[in-house]
Amino acid sequence: MGIIEKTFRNGEIIINEGDIGRSFFQLLEGSALVYAGFGKNDQIKLATIKEGEYFGEMSILEEYPRSATIVASGNVKVLEIPGDELRAYFSEDTDRIIKLMIYLGNRVDAMIKDQNEASELLNQLKEADASKKKSLFSMIKKHVDMYQSNKNMIIEPSAEALRDAKEVFSDEGSGELVSYTKGAPIFSEGDDAPCMYVLYAGKVGIYQNYGKADQVKTADLESVAFFGEMGLLTEAPRSSTAIAETDNTCVEIIYLEDLESIYRTCPVKIDLILRHLSYRLRKVNNDFLITCKEITELYNKR
Repeated sequence: MGIIEKTFRNGEIIINEGDIGRSFFQLLEGSALVYAGFGKNDQIKLATIKEGEYFGEMSILEEYPRSATIVASGNVKVLEIPGDELRAYFSEDTDRIIKLMIYLGNRVDAMIKDQNEASELLNQLKEADASKKKSLFSMIKKHVDMYQSNKNMIIEPSAEALRDAKEVFSDEGSGELVSYTKGAPIFSEGDDAPCMYVLYAGKVGIYQNYGKADQVKTADLESVAFFGEMGLLTEAPRSSTAIAETDNTCVEIIYLEDLESIYRTCPVKIDLILRHLSYRLRKVNNDFLITCKEITELYNKR
């Protein structure tokens, strides 16, 4: 099929929700609108895609049905990249790897903020009386609409494809390798650390409020695992603490400037990082929809 440019007129559908995707796109000119439930009474606009941005990438990274419908807003030109041409697309310009990763990282970050907002609203609803619930209606409606338009999409994403891919993973093209003793922090909440990590040996625990009375462990990681990618891609302070749970916990530290050499020597590692980001985005989105479902059910009991 090859990488090709396509044009669409205002209102034309670029991709359809539910279709099996064989390619992803970069918007070259114009803008496009993202809808859930497009054409139905409860359709909802989710986002606007702008020039330079990517869309449809999750379908090829995880072989998952399209999660939304994309519609041209005005005259639009896109670049269509088939999944089997991904490495050729990156080889032409390795900066595209960084651009795609940063784009996915920003989407994960935005989705986490939406989930945090929904969780806070859910807590307010649980504590509110009837009059308070009424005053929260404008905030509630957004989440009710989101659930109604996406309720058939609440399916826990499978990590099976990611696990299978890791079976062929190698440590070729590694960045900096560091070994930690049990109990040593790899990074701490609030740190500025523009890098990500690959866990090769040992175990890592991810904590919120580590060392405080309200400490919570949010994840247990074993090899091969990726973590800390948001620090690499968004340059935001660390939102959690990573602790080595065993002696001889070995991690690779990856900076943006390492990605080109890693791609040249071990492209499967780049594939896995992209799959990890896609899986994480889908997981956060699913958690968000579950929270919207709880908000809807609680509000309907008023």
